[in-house]
Amino acid sequence: SRFSAFHCRMIWLFATHVSFVGFYSDICLCLDAQPTAGEREVWNQVNSVLQESESILGGLQSYKGAGQEIRDAIQNPSDHSLQEKAWNSVCPLVIKLKRFYSFSLKLEKALQSLLESLTCPPLTPTQHLEREQALAKQFAEILHFTLRFDELKMRNPAIQNDFSYYRRTISRNQINNMNLDIENEVNNEMANRMSLFYAEATPMLKTLSNATTSFVTENKTLPLENTTDCLSTMASVCKVMLETPEYSSRFSSEDTLLFCMRVMVGVIILYDHVHPNGAFNKSSKIDMKGCIKVLKDQPADNVEGLLNALKFTTKHLNDETTPKNIRTMLQ
Repeated sequence: SRFSAFHCRMIWLFATHVSFVGFYSDICLCLDAQPTAGEREVWNQVNSVLQESESILGGLQSYKGAGQEIRDAIQNPSDHSLQEKAWNSVCPLVIKLKRFYSFSLKLEKALQSLLESLTCPPLTPTQHLEREQALAKQFAEILHFTLRFDELKMRNPAIQNDFSYYRRTISRNQINNMNLDIENEVNNEMANRMSLFYAEATPMLKTLSNATTSFVTENKTLPLENTTDCLSTMASVCKVMLETPEYSSRFSSEDTLLFCMRVMVGVIILYDHVHPNGAFNKSSKIDMKGCIKVLKDQPADNVEGLLNALKFTTKHLNDETTPKNIRTMLQ
C-alpha cells in the first residue's frame, strides 16, 4: 500500500541515523532525503542549529558540578578563601548553563520553522512528510536531541544546586571583592529566565511544547489539523516501525531503536499540548495503548525516562476522559 511504502522510506531515513547531524554521510540509501531547492533555506537554518546540538550534549554529559566547593563554603561562612573557591568554581558552570539555555531558544525557532514548512497548505501532512523528508528527518533529530538532553538533565541534580547557589550569592551580596565579570554574562534578568527554564523537570520538552502551542496560536488561519495530523502521522510511523519485525530488523543498532522511541514520545507530547482533547482521549489519532505497549516491551533501563516523560510532561493524562487502562499502563 502507499502508506506501507511511506513507512519503508521513513525506515531508511531513521535507519541511516548516525549522529545528530551525521545521517547525510550515507544519503545514497535514500535520495529523497536530500533537501530540495524549496527546502534548502529552512534546512540550512535548522542544520546550523543541529550542528551545535552534539557539543551541547557533550557539555551536559561532562557537567560535574561544584557540590563539594559549595558545601565547604556553606559550612565555613567566615572563611573567605572557601567562599572565593566556591564562587570561582560555580561561575564557569553558570556560563555553561547559560549556553544550554540560549541553545533552547535557537531550538525553539528551528522547530517553528519546520512546523511552518511541514504544515502549510495545500499539501496534507502526509504529503509534506513524503515530499520533504529532509525536513522531516530534521524534525525527528530535534526531538531526539530534546529527549536525550532532558534525560541527562533529570539525572544531574548538581545543575539546580549550582545555579541556586549562584543566585543566593548574588542576591545576598556575599561576593565581596570576588570576580563580578559574570554579571555581564548572567545578570538578574537572565538569571530569572534561566531559573524558570531549569526549574522544569524536562526543560527542553517544555520549550518545544510551548513553541508548538505558540505556533498554533499565532497561525490562526492554519487549520489545527494540519499540525496535529503531522504529529500523529509521525507517531504512527514510529510505532509501526518499532512493533513490526519487518521494519525493526533493519535498524542498524540499539541507538537507532532509541532514536525512534524518543521521536515517538516527543511527537506524542507535542500533540497532547496542542490538541484540545489531548493524545490520550479515545478520539485521538494516536494509538496511545499501542505506543505505550511498544515502549514497555523494551528493556526497562531504555524506556524509564521516556515513560516518565509521558507521565509528567503531558497535559491531558489525568483528564477524566483518559481511559483507565491507559493510566494503569503508565503507573
